[in-house]
Amino acid sequence: MTDLPYDRENYCYRHADRQSFILCQRCGRTICTECQTQASVGVHCPECVKLARQSAPKRRPAAVRAQRAWRSDSGRPALSYLIIAICVLVYGVQFIGGDAITQQLLYYPPFTLIRPWTVVTSMFAHGSPIHLLFNMYSLYVLGSILEPALGRARFAALYFISGLGGTVAVILLSPTHAVLGASGAIFGLLAALFVIQRRLGGNTTQLIIVIALNLAMGFFLPGISWQAHLGGLVTGGAIAFILLRTREPRQSRTQALMIAAVAALLVVIGVARLFV
Repeated sequence: MTDLPYDRENYCYRHADRQSFILCQRCGRTICTECQTQASVGVHCPECVKLARQSAPKRRPAAVRAQRAWRSDSGRPALSYLIIAICVLVYGVQFIGGDAITQQLLYYPPFTLIRPWTVVTSMFAHGSPIHLLFNMYSLYVLGSILEPALGRARFAALYFISGLGGTVAVILLSPTHAVLGASGAIFGLLAALFVIQRRLGGNTTQLIIVIALNLAMGFFLPGISWQAHLGGLVTGGAIAFILLRTREPRQSRTQALMIAAVAALLVVIGVARLFV
């Protein structure tokens, strides 16, 4: 065994009797195990940790409240799960009741004034198990990302107004075709995720490919309403743009009014087209 010669630099600067060979990553002074705070690289001494905390930017209480308001209480996409459960339940009723039930739920533009509830019920009804499975899986994936980030109220507005946008697009572009399914709303979520990721500097290449492929399917495969997809896509992108431009707490009222204005505009366009 070899004795090391005494060197003051090999002792903790806060505890002169404790030998150590660990240096603070920031100031370079020797610190013992009690004085070490693990950092992303190496360790820091107590004084450097305190200095870092003091120099860290302070967030105003309003900003903290705003961030919390944009998130669900539990972080779980509870509303997405609820919509999935309702869609599965509705399809079960369709399966048992047959065509008669489905006819009451689907949306057919010429019957809008006679059966206005179908604007909403058509978002929960589906034409086949594959149709249901594909839409619900998409909702699960997108809802798990967007609902905790936006908060339930904003997510609900995004989802249902996107679905309304899909319905209005059907009125404008394909007024003699009946439609059902959550696809318009799903495309609204896709567009919103694209706009948000793009604005925050995320990689959107994969999203562009997914959106392009799904849109293309509507043009080449029978029984798919590309009109509803396109309407949901445009509407969801518009809602996401509003959300991004009105993120400050003082803009919450403006945000709500602008989102309501989009919904009102869609209703006006749809109703006007029915009478033209």
